[in-house]
This record gives sequence, C-alpha cells and structure tokens, in this order.
Amino acid sequence: MANPKNQEKSGFSDVRRAARLSIAPMMEWTDRHCRYMHRLMSRETLLFTEMVTSPALVRGGALHLLDFSPEEHPVAVQLGGSDPVELAQAAKICADHGYDEVNLNCGCPSDRVQSGAFGAVLMKSPELVAECVTAMREAIDLPVTVKCRIGVDDQVPRDILPDFLEKIRAAGCTRATIHARMAWLQGLSPKENRDIPPLDYDLVFEMKQAFPDLHISLNGGVQDLDTAVDLLDRGLDGVMIGRSAYHNPSDILLEADQRIYGADTAAKTPDQIVHEMLPYIDNHLATGGKLNQITRHMLGLFAGRPGARLWRRYLSENAHKDGAGTDVVIAALEQLPEPETT
Repeated sequence: MANPKNQEKSGFSDVRRAARLSIAPMMEWTDRHCRYMHRLMSRETLLFTEMVTSPALVRGGALHLLDFSPEEHPVAVQLGGSDPVELAQAAKICADHGYDEVNLNCGCPSDRVQSGAFGAVLMKSPELVAECVTAMREAIDLPVTVKCRIGVDDQVPRDILPDFLEKIRAAGCTRATIHARMAWLQGLSPKENRDIPPLDYDLVFEMKQAFPDLHISLNGGVQDLDTAVDLLDRGLDGVMIGRSAYHNPSDILLEADQRIYGADTAAKTPDQIVHEMLPYIDNHLATGGKLNQITRHMLGLFAGRPGARLWRRYLSENAHKDGAGTDVVIAALEQLPEPETT
C-alpha cells in the first residue's frame, strides 16, 4: 500500500509547479494526439486526459484509453466515478501506466455522468468524495486532486463550497481546481452549463484566502494568457484553460513557458510546431492511424494569423482522404502567405 505522505515528495513537486497553468480535460478533444502537440508548444504546462470512468477501466478493461506518449509528461489522468473501492483500483491502474497525477471529476454536468452518480452531482455528497479521495490516496503514491464546480442546482456556493473543500482537504487532497460556475443538472445542457451560469471569480479568491494551504486553480472563462498571468499575480496558485487553449493553442501555449514559468528559452512559432509534428504523424500513419485523427487538433494553430482560414480549409478538405499523409500537411502550410520582411 502506498504511503499518502509521499504525495509532495520530489517529483510530485514538479507536477504542483506545472499546475500553475493546465489545459482542461475535454471529452473528444484532449486525446493523446492533442496532448502531444500541446507538449511541443509548452514544456511546462500540466496536461490532462479526457475523463476516463473507473468502471471502463476496472470492469471494462478499456486500458487503451490510458495510452499516452512519454513526451507528454507532466500529464494527469482524470477519473470519473463514485465508488471508493473501484476508484482506488482504477487509480492503481493509472499509476501503473505512468501518469503523474490522478484527478477526480466532480464538475461534469452531462446526463451520462448524472446517471452514473458521479461528476458534478458529487458536489451534493462531500462525505463520499472524501471517502473516494482517501481510498485513492491509500492505493497509489501519486497526488490525488479534485476538479469541482462552486455548486449545483439550488445549493448556495458560499455555504457549501467551504464545507466541500474542508472535507477533501481533511482526506488529504492538497490541490483543487474550481470551475467558477454553478452547474444546473436540470434545465441546462452540458454546453449551456459551460456558458450560461455566471462566473464568480471572487468566490474562488475567497476560498484561496480561507484555505491558504490548499493549492487552488481557477477554471472557467479564461480566454487568454494575459488573464491567466493576472489571476496568478492576484494570488491564485494555478489557472486551468479549456476551449481557448484548444481553438487558439498558439496564443495560449507558445509563450506560456516564458510568461508563467520564467523560462529563458525562445518561444516557438506555429510553423515550427507543424514541422515538429511531422515525424509523430508519420509514426501514427505507419501503425494504421488516419491523418485527420491528428490534424483535427491542428486546425487552430494559426488562429488570428494571416492565412488561418486557408490552412483550416485545406486540412478539412483533404486530411480525411484515403492515403492522406504528411504531404497534405505540408501543402496546407504552403497555403499560408509568406511572412512580411522589413
């Protein structure tokens, strides 16, 4: 049995540092191909898998969901579940696969998550969440973290969130990511739950003041690196960015190492990232993969830059074709205008 006191030993402290900026777990988006590209763009940022359910791993044997490339480190796996015993077993499987952190999802509002009694609905059962955290920590020698909302349905966030955080902290969770919106489990779709409930950043700052020893990251509505830097400067321990980092990865990630972590290396360009992806794409194709399984994550590389629409259109129209290879990516790159010289 793992010793939970080992969570903050050397090695895990690197994950804690990496959590100053993280890319949110996003279903059907943050797969291994997306994460590989993001890692080329930022050496430091903490990356997350899509949510993987504990039943899928323990009862379904779907271990392929945990595949990742060694280059992705530091990388955390997010688990969905509500059974402490099964979550502990799933956490052990994840640890054996080499992940750096295991995160428990207490924030997803989808119907599938509700029917499985996990995700955001767990905000109503802080004692159960604490039991889950305890069981997972006893099973593995990795950090166990929690991602949550500020509340669900008719809960009053300022009443329930402190109690929720107190219970998971007592269970040994030292890091929490708070999506600064309520989740409405009835009446709003998962997509609407990402936008309609108002953001309450002030409450997240209040939680940081109330729990100074708890590493707290803010998630929700952060659309650029300037905002992330400002939130960190104001006292938060970390910022998690989701859709903006996916649709406009260059503006979020290419300067993250310099601006968030103080790296003295030069930031890469989107063109460099494309060329660095080519060997990875070749390897994927050689093992039977399809080009568009990777290039769908690359469509936003030139967002906001001249030629971005041409890049997206060329890949969208050609990457799905039979036999499509890296020549399609190179041809898409050639659609971009030559950079202006002075």
